[in-house]
Amino acid sequence: MASTPLSSSQLDAMAARLHARKAQLVIQVREVDEEAAETSSRQPHVEVGDAGDQGEARIRGAIRRAEQERDMTELRQIAVALERIQQGSYGLCTDCGVVIPLARLKVQPFSERCVPCQEKFEATHPNGVRIGVSL
Repeated sequence: MASTPLSSSQLDAMAARLHARKAQLVIQVREVDEEAAETSSRQPHVEVGDAGDQGEARIRGAIRRAEQERDMTELRQIAVALERIQQGSYGLCTDCGVVIPLARLKVQPFSERCVPCQEKFEATHPNGVRIGVSL
């Protein structure tokens, strides 16, 4: 595979953006974990609500967990992108090897596919999750 099509200053800028976003996401994930710990440690008799209040609290909790899962997925994608920068393959489509336009990388710095390959991937992977990637 060819080396990255980006200049070293462009790579540095993209790496900085990825690290900054990673820091934001880590904070958000930690906040959800802390909220969950706080909620589970509350005494049941301290906060008694009616069924509507309890249902609303469950819905809010489910939304926060879904947001956390989305953030964890993005953290995994960022880790893979940072690894590609180190390997010299950042900015190249992982499926076909063509150059991913800088404009796409600026919008979604963890992009690993060109638009046509991403569309094919999404058609065959409806949930859009890459299997086998961990933090």
